[in-house]
Amino acid sequence: MSEHWPGAAVTGMPSLLLIGPPIYQIIGSVKFSNMISSFSSFYILFKKKQLKLKDALQLIPFALFGGLYGGLLANSFSEKAMNLLAICLLTVALIMNLIKKPLPSDESDWHLPKKVYPFLFGISVYDGMFGPGQATMLMYTFLGNGATYLQSLAFTRFQTFISCTAAFIPYFMAGNIARGIAIYYTIGSLIGSQLALRVAQRISTGQLKFILHSVTIALLIQLVIRVAFP
Repeated sequence: MSEHWPGAAVTGMPSLLLIGPPIYQIIGSVKFSNMISSFSSFYILFKKKQLKLKDALQLIPFALFGGLYGGLLANSFSEKAMNLLAICLLTVALIMNLIKKPLPSDESDWHLPKKVYPFLFGISVYDGMFGPGQATMLMYTFLGNGATYLQSLAFTRFQTFISCTAAFIPYFMAGNIARGIAIYYTIGSLIGSQLALRVAQRISTGQLKFILHSVTIALLIQLVIRVAFP
């Protein structure tokens, strides 16, 4: 599935790391792919009115500056440090989602609460620096604040589009783009994002949350193994 279907990082970036290009070329190429694929599915969800224009516009500064700042910071942190950060953030998100019941909301009247903006900025910074698990963190953030699954997916895709676009700029300017990887990875992500979107609209919320929890646990295991056995 697409890079932004929660859990795709279990196979996406690790598989590219096995090929051998420098880590920053991989991250830059993945940012380009994610920028394209996230826009394609966000646009469909926006047309289906799963995302309100007012909320989307308010989200832009946090995703834009977070992604840009993360991209500029990327060279300051090691891959191991980013993996450890992802493990901590994903573990907290999973625990909070399991013990905290989602806030009741009217789907047609739900708006993005302002209290989540600092979290969204932080996740965008992480996305700009590295990325694996970013979509899962966003999904948990939106679901935990009363959004439906499709609303959460729409906001996740939109924020990913903005933050990846911003983060792509410093990677591109530094020459950290492997064009062959970027092109083929983008084609696969576009196909996967459309398949994931259609699957999400045909199964129940309970089943989708089960998938989200399962792939989160799988991602945590994979990250722990990478830290323990570099």
